[in-house]
Parts: sequence; C-alpha cells; structure tokens
Amino acid sequence: MRVAFGWVHRAAAILRNRKGFDSAEVRRRFVGLMGAIERHHRDAAEGLGDAIGHFLKVTRSYWAGLFACYDTVGLPRTNNDLEQLFGSYRHHERRCSGRKAASPGMVVRGSVRLVSATATRLRPIEGADLVPSDLAAWRALRGGLERRQEVRAMGHRFRRDPAAYLLSLKEALIKQALPP
Repeated sequence: MRVAFGWVHRAAAILRNRKGFDSAEVRRRFVGLMGAIERHHRDAAEGLGDAIGHFLKVTRSYWAGLFACYDTVGLPRTNNDLEQLFGSYRHHERRCSGRKAASPGMVVRGSVRLVSATATRLRPIEGADLVPSDLAAWRALRGGLERRQEVRAMGHRFRRDPAAYLLSLKEALIKQALPP
C-alpha cells in the first residue's frame, strides 16, 4: 500500500512541476515513472495490482492532453476551476430559488446569467459597467433572449391546454390570410 501511494504521490509531484520544467522534461520524467510502475506494480503492490493497472490505463487515456499546459502560459492543469465555477453558480441558484434542479430561466437566460455571475467574482460591478458599449449587439442579445422566452412560454401554453393553443394558432393564421 505504501509503495502504491508513493508512486501516486511522485506522479502528482512531477505533474505539479514546482521547478517549472517545459512539457518535454515533465513528459520525460512522467514516462520514466510510468515505466517503473509498469515494471514493478504487480510484485510490489500486493493486492493492488488491479488498481494500479487501472491507474496506468486511465493515465494513458489522458496522455494526449496531459502535458500541453506546461507550454501554454495561463492554461490550467485541470478543469477543476470550471467545475468549481459551474458548481458555485448551481449552489447560489439553489439558494436563491429553493429548487434542487436548475431553474427554467437557466435555459433561457443562462448565457447571460453565467457570464454575469463569473464577472462579479472578478470584481464588484458598478453602475457604469452596466452601460452597453455596443447598443446594437446589446439589442440583438436582448432580442434573442426574448425569442427564447417566447418559445418556452408557447410550449408551456401548449402543454397546459393543447386544444386551446392550437385553436389560437388557427385563428391567428386565418387573420393573416384575410385581406385587410
């Protein structure tokens, strides 16, 4: 057990890369460790052979994108930051609405809500920040949000009373077809 945890901790230390190696050096060190684990894991890790084999298999499945973060400045090593962001948004949404599931408004206004929730984490938002810099783009975004809201409302009306909804559509089409 100690040997297996030692390997996992060494792998974490290599990937943490406190010395700031480039991706080629991190890859070289990690390949060496994976080779040592591959050669010795069945003998040294009594009863943990399957678990270590699984660790090696999963590591190989992530191999293609495992080292790109060491050459690109600002690229996070994991997607935990994104998971935390979405989880935090979901948590606050639940606290505000009392719902366990995402609110229907997330579907309609989610693109705006999530961006604004993210922006407020960076710094406090002031009134001057709310003035749109591009009025045409703001109106287009607003129109898209209203269209999505309208589609959801029509779907709700249809589910509540399909016959009445279809009758109202029929009347609207007849009105459009008649000459003024």
